[in-house]
Amino acid sequence: MPTRQNAVRFAVPVAALAFALSACGGGNGSDESASSSPSRPSEGSVSSPSPADNRDLGVGQSATGTVKEGDTTVTYEVTAEKVDVGTESEAQQVVADKEDAKGMALAVAHVKFTHKAGPTVTDTFNASDGTTIWADGKRGALLLFATDDGPGCDDPYDIDSWKRGESHTLCESYLIPANSKTVEVHWAGEDSDPFIWRFANK
Repeated sequence: MPTRQNAVRFAVPVAALAFALSACGGGNGSDESASSSPSRPSEGSVSSPSPADNRDLGVGQSATGTVKEGDTTVTYEVTAEKVDVGTESEAQQVVADKEDAKGMALAVAHVKFTHKAGPTVTDTFNASDGTTIWADGKRGALLLFATDDGPGCDDPYDIDSWKRGESHTLCESYLIPANSKTVEVHWAGEDSDPFIWRFANK
């Protein structure tokens, strides 16, 4: 089971997100500390600095990194498959105050993780904790209470045992400005700079 997700979740299906993003070239690096606020990113939100070499990835490309799982370390192969971007109306359904979602869109990143090395992960896992969504170089606002088990997403609460060779697609939900031109998925492993996948918002 996951450690960052909250058991109380809104039931907004990922299938309701009408616009899928198509991947393009590399992006910018980042400070990967995710926002816990469900409201819009502030004007002074962190901008993404230049990434480390070879950490900008194209569509279909995978990264490999390690994650501390309890007292052990697990190696994962990671691929950001797509980002679904919805409407302002859908974003307003997942916040307590609709004003927080004014001019915003709900973005859901689909990230595939494959257990490559290390012991079986049981009880808790941290693989997706390094995932964040950025829009036009600014980090979005993480929705802690949004459902991340819609179509195409594995329900993190159903993962009780994660063995070597097994893959799971884990989704993260963020609010981003509705008029964003580019959306980036960042993932960072243990004590590492982020890998970055950039998507064009069509």
